[in-house]
Amino acid sequence: MSQTEDLNIESIEELVSPLELKKQMPISDKAKSSVIQGRKEIIDILEGRDNRMLAIVGPCSIHDPKAALEYAHKLADLKEKLSDKFLFVMRVYFEKPRTTVGWRGLIVDPDIDESYKMEKGLRIARSLLEDINLLGLAVATEVLDHVVPQYISEYISWAAIGARTTESQTHRSLTSGLSMPIGFKNGTDGSLEAAVNALQSSAHSHSFLGVNPEGRISVYKTKGNPYGHIILRGGKRGPNYYEEWVEQAEQLMNGIGREAGIVIDCSHANSGKKYVRQERVLESLITQRNHGHKSVIGFMLESNLFEGNQKIVNGFENLKYGVSVTDECVSWDTTERILQESYDVLHLA
Repeated sequence: MSQTEDLNIESIEELVSPLELKKQMPISDKAKSSVIQGRKEIIDILEGRDNRMLAIVGPCSIHDPKAALEYAHKLADLKEKLSDKFLFVMRVYFEKPRTTVGWRGLIVDPDIDESYKMEKGLRIARSLLEDINLLGLAVATEVLDHVVPQYISEYISWAAIGARTTESQTHRSLTSGLSMPIGFKNGTDGSLEAAVNALQSSAHSHSFLGVNPEGRISVYKTKGNPYGHIILRGGKRGPNYYEEWVEQAEQLMNGIGREAGIVIDCSHANSGKKYVRQERVLESLITQRNHGHKSVIGFMLESNLFEGNQKIVNGFENLKYGVSVTDECVSWDTTERILQESYDVLHLA
């Protein structure tokens, strides 16, 4: 008799459990302190006790741990100079959503050859997160797969839900149980309602199926995450970082009884995915903040060691060092310059 399941499954490979991986690669006390401090400072910004701006800065995606750690050292040094106005959080994105197909990130395909050695990817991710937190840098990532947080979330101080998944009930339920503040991006069409609905939903209790630390399927019941906020990233109709969009976001948030906490993404549709345009977005949001829009609590900047991006042709070995393999990024030299210029003109009255 013909079977009725797994007809399109090529193979199934058992993965190390989250608990076992954590035993093999435990978080250090120093790294844990960095995570706790990072989350506290971000929450203080969201709740108005800290008037600094949240600066979520780093590569579009991580594909080379060596280059990522070099970048982290540079950002940690810059943090020492500008930390009285900016709270730096490094972008460490291991998963990438694809509109159709393409490389899905270091955790999924660490060798960039479609071998999908996910356990290797998880081990690389934990090692890199440990090293970055040891520098005293808080870490940001995107939550995409609903199992991956069990393996790495103890290292994460801030997380984002992307434009493609903001409307996903699975992600709204998952984020209601996560331990860090969550930014919800507006939908790919540019509208803000999906992000507002998402943060409302994630603030409430949910129940969902997940994998427990031992690797067994379990039912999770959550308390709700009160630290959701909006990320303006533009959409199909163009950028949405202008003042009228900020005011619309403020009105929507106030309409549901929430203080507006708005992060503006300098990349994606706000820059037309052109790295040279990120600077103008940053200039605009700093000006808006100076003009009294205290709801603009932070920004995201896609930045790497070197500018632009590159295509993946024949795997890892043929890639240029320090250049993005996903969206275009500004170079480190440009990053340092525009952040210093923003620091010089930003007023935190």
